[in-house]
Amino acid sequence: MGKIKNKLIDWKNRLKDRHMLSIIVVLFSIIVILGIYTYKKQIEYRQASENSYNEAFYELVDYVQNVEVYLAKSLISNSPESGADSLTNVWREANLAMAYLAQLPISSNELENTSKFLNQVSEYSYSLSRKAIDDKELTDDDMNNLKELHEYSVELENTLNQLSADINDGRISWGELTDEGTVAFAQQVSNISQDSFDNLEQTFHEYSGLIYDGAFSEHITTAEKVGLTGENIDEETAKNKATELFNNENIKEVTSYGRSEGDINSYNFGITFNDDSTATVSISEKGGHVIYMDKNREVTAEVISQEEADEKAKQYLEEKGFKNMKETYYLKQSGIVTINYAYVQEDVVMYADLIKVKVALDNGEILGIETTGYLNSHKERDLEEPKVTMEEAKESLNDELTIESEELAMIPTEWKTEVLCWEFEGNYDGLDFIVYVNCETGKEEDVLIITNTPNGTLTH
Repeated sequence: MGKIKNKLIDWKNRLKDRHMLSIIVVLFSIIVILGIYTYKKQIEYRQASENSYNEAFYELVDYVQNVEVYLAKSLISNSPESGADSLTNVWREANLAMAYLAQLPISSNELENTSKFLNQVSEYSYSLSRKAIDDKELTDDDMNNLKELHEYSVELENTLNQLSADINDGRISWGELTDEGTVAFAQQVSNISQDSFDNLEQTFHEYSGLIYDGAFSEHITTAEKVGLTGENIDEETAKNKATELFNNENIKEVTSYGRSEGDINSYNFGITFNDDSTATVSISEKGGHVIYMDKNREVTAEVISQEEADEKAKQYLEEKGFKNMKETYYLKQSGIVTINYAYVQEDVVMYADLIKVKVALDNGEILGIETTGYLNSHKERDLEEPKVTMEEAKESLNDELTIESEELAMIPTEWKTEVLCWEFEGNYDGLDFIVYVNCETGKEEDVLIITNTPNGTLTH
């Protein structure tokens, strides 16, 4: 006992030594610093993991949506070529979905079933695509199987959308799913009723950017700007044309941003109004055409209807010299509706000649216009009588489709050409669609799936 006491006294005396005390302080500081560093690294690792899981999850959701869309197209198509293309896309998208699914930190029966489903979709769609490529018709059993797979794909998409909403709202995190695994995910899924799936708003898959371009927007840019007519103008003339868009009313100040070179050379301006709202305007150097106008003001109420907004937009287009324009798609966001218009020549809709108009739903004010598609493509076409009649084209469609309307349309192709088609819009087992049949060959050119939401009409 005396020895222990002597050692304690000796240790106490050593602490009084400044050198020993300094060593202890240094060691303690090192331990604290290492602890803080380790903690920060853990936080950084968790954040990096969260980001990685989020990226994989959203890629998974996108690919599952694509699987659903292509399965729907394969049900509607009655052309072996188009069917083979859609089924090949199903096979590719399902494989990509499985790759991202494997990156998620969850192991549960639900994900095992999801992986099994995607694998079955991939293998089955591949086998049917080979059959279609060999110009063999799909049997009734094939079509029934595709229909069942499509129904499952819709349920899966809804489940993933709900899980995404829960993660975005903070009700569940990837950390919880990683820590609790099967229990957390199973509990989360079990709390989602089928009724809630059916009532979910289809707002998860939003399009980037304010304006949705429509079904054929990726093919509207051309090297030769056939709609860009007239002689070159100077900056002062362009300024006058910019103010004319607002009928020269309530304008306090116009600022010139100079001339810019790009796909279409232009003069650009900033406009300030008497109420201090602002707008930007771009006028083409060649011909003095408006390329875009975007007025910035807050819209706090929705007073006018979609139909009233459409009428005001059409009237505006008429006043600005854009005749014979027909509304096609629209998208509503934050009290503003953006409507796509296509030029109509001799009752044929020219989808490449595209203009987009933004209308405020509080008072019907025109807040924006964009004419790139129109300036790229607009011209008077030499239209010939269709070699394939509407009745003949209709006979080539899937017998199970319910056709609600038909008309002629000129659609752009991925090869920067145009093809005259019969456009058939209808419904199949709750799916809204558009089928395009070539007026010269009678072959199916394209199939689009229509999504009608409270915020707009979109196509895939």
